[in-house]
Amino acid sequence: MNKTIRIGNRIISENSPTFIVAEMSANHRMDLEVAVKIMQAAKDAGADAIKIQTYTADTITLDCDDPCFQITQGTLWDGMTLHKLYEQAYTPWEWQPKLQKIAEEMGLIFFSSPFDLSSVDFLEEMDVPAYKIASFEITDIPMIRKIAKLGKPMIFATGVARLSDIELALATCREEGNEDVVLLKCCSAYPTPYEDINLRTIPSMGETFGCLTGLSDHSMGTAVAGAAVALGAKVVEKHLTLRRADGGADAAFSMEPEEFKEMVEHIRIIEKALGKVTYDLTSKQEREREHSRSLFVARDMKEGEIFTPENLRSIRPANGLHTMYYEELLGKRIARDAKLGTPLSWDLVDFGEK
Repeated sequence: MNKTIRIGNRIISENSPTFIVAEMSANHRMDLEVAVKIMQAAKDAGADAIKIQTYTADTITLDCDDPCFQITQGTLWDGMTLHKLYEQAYTPWEWQPKLQKIAEEMGLIFFSSPFDLSSVDFLEEMDVPAYKIASFEITDIPMIRKIAKLGKPMIFATGVARLSDIELALATCREEGNEDVVLLKCCSAYPTPYEDINLRTIPSMGETFGCLTGLSDHSMGTAVAGAAVALGAKVVEKHLTLRRADGGADAAFSMEPEEFKEMVEHIRIIEKALGKVTYDLTSKQEREREHSRSLFVARDMKEGEIFTPENLRSIRPANGLHTMYYEELLGKRIARDAKLGTPLSWDLVDFGEK
């Protein structure tokens, strides 16, 4: 898989800044003005991209009340059918070209998660720069194949994927000549308990599949995203809403704008702090090293006196001989008079017999 991918005007690579995506999902609450405000909040918070979802209730499921269509998995949406949930949560398709134009005018990259073949066709008419494959669609091989043929970057969430599901999805992409793939560690629980996230999988996923990795995070707060970046995540996606109190299908586990901004700021700090592997000292560290320990005369001494633990000490600053010589010098004699506070140097040591 490629380790350098372009999405819009952004390069994503092992050495690039983290690509930070604000997921709108259902937080627009079927109000176009709210959707635009969420995009502006994403821009103001420092997001690189806004992502939406492209489906209707009828393209993603069936209007059926049979038990298998009931939501009963202990989620926020228990008691609803899939069709009823998606009727409330979908983003109207007629909005999407408008939202794309507004987002791009704001300087945000705009892309989407399609949920069936017709939504892929619709998004292609909009010429989106990338596709997100949602966790539950990683097993939709016909859709993955159709998207892979388009030659655009594909970002896969793996929230309900077994290892074999990931292998099959990536093999499908390779068969179609598309190796611009990012895998996101994800846990499809809303909100996600911290102990279920298993961030250590991120570097393992990169090594196992030879691709760029990231995080699709449904936990509360900023800590998990920051830790993911420290472990090598190059894409971070979090849900964004204007206010959790406004409600909506995804509001309970979404970030508010100030929280999203704080997360972005933390990620940018972490990127700076990660730096590179080096054992060299910075110029500031070199100056600070002047206050490290070395050997000093700790009492007034007369020529010929023997160095003892009382008159030869390892102290700050670093002006004297290295402390590694301390035991070697004990028992030796001082070559001339020296006052307390004199940094030890070799010309102060008499190596002759007295």
